[in-house]
Amino acid sequence: MVRLATVLALCRALLSLLRVRAGETGDLDHWKNAVRAQFPDVPQITTRELGDWLAATNRPPPVLLDVRTPAEFRMSHLPGARRVDPGARLTAVSPLLPTNRPVVVYCSVGWRSSELAHQLRQAGHTNVVNLEGSVFAWANEDRPLETEGHPASHVHPYNSTFGRLLRPDRRGPP
Repeated sequence: MVRLATVLALCRALLSLLRVRAGETGDLDHWKNAVRAQFPDVPQITTRELGDWLAATNRPPPVLLDVRTPAEFRMSHLPGARRVDPGARLTAVSPLLPTNRPVVVYCSVGWRSSELAHQLRQAGHTNVVNLEGSVFAWANEDRPLETEGHPASHVHPYNSTFGRLLRPDRRGPP
């Protein structure tokens, strides 16, 4: 039986997609809400909280897992992130998860990464959170990105529709 929350989340996601297709940009808040509704068991961390955490010297940084395709990752990613294929099996991801450090997952807007976080949490990994708004929110706030160890300024748009959620000066070619 389909849960009402799931149906409502999918309706919100469809509404957001229609708004983006209609040319309304900067609608990441709709996607953040849809992700929260679809994955209520996945804790979210804001870009500000993650930025503060990465800058802190009094606690170890989290493991950052980028849940995007190789092309998306090559264009840019959060500094120090490790790439995980979307839809990867848990057996492929588990070796990347040290038991003594928290894990932050992200993708373009948070859907693919929340799916992985949900699966990891169901498998017993309780120290996993999703970056709310993911790399699109991170980039739109001018936070640091890299590619091959060098600073980067553009993010892969995922596709022409979702790319509109990125600021034009941060949007890379598809």
